Amino acid sequence: MSAADFLFAPEVQKLLKVLYAAPEQQLSHAELARRSKLDAADVARTLEHLVGSGMLKKQKEKHKPKADPQKADAFEETVQVDRAFVFHDELRSIALKSFAAAEPVRAMLRSKFKDSVVRAFLLGEDKDGTLELLVVHGQLTPDEAAMTAACQKLSKTLHRHLKVHVVSNTRLDNLAPRDPLGAKLSAPGVLELIALGETKARLPAERVGFLQSARKKLATLSRASAGGSGRT
Repeated sequence: MSAADFLFAPEVQKLLKVLYAAPEQQLSHAELARRSKLDAADVARTLEHLVGSGMLKKQKEKHKPKADPQKADAFEETVQVDRAFVFHDELRSIALKSFAAAEPVRAMLRSKFKDSVVRAFLLGEDKDGTLELLVVHGQLTPDEAAMTAACQKLSKTLHRHLKVHVVSNTRLDNLAPRDPLGAKLSAPGVLELIALGETKARLPAERVGFLQSARKKLATLSRASAGGSGRT
């Protein structure tokens, strides 16, 4: 289930996940079927709807027949995201906040790293479609090899590269605005994928400073002394 189910049919979501991940590429029906794992009939029917609505634009690509290069050039129909579509930015944002990025990333972190990850953010995407993530851990640090393997697997599912920053909750609390990560975190459009309390991960125990510890001990001794002096 996706939060975008009321807007997009499952076939539309699968195709848009591929197309939004490569907005500058012109993809054939066969390539879209391969990447989306939809059958050819579903791809053809869904693309007709998306092209007709203006979300996609189609072109004719010239290529040499593979079976017989001596034959005349053939033409293959390809489709591409139409950035001029009136709702392009809004629909792309909805896709990123749901089926195309946020939901799969959130599901992966909650299932595989629920004991270590306390917060997570989708910082954004670059012009090539690479997603940048900030993952925050608590007492336990995620296993680096496990995190790398999980992100590589997810990258194939999303058809995107992932750039992942893993930091401690203490580092997050101390990020300064001039810090590159701090600047990205405070930029508009950042999406919080996992909030505090949504996983089983525990925050690190607070370290009590020497002066604070001494004050607590002095207060305890003062109360004990006052209690003793009041006895008869």
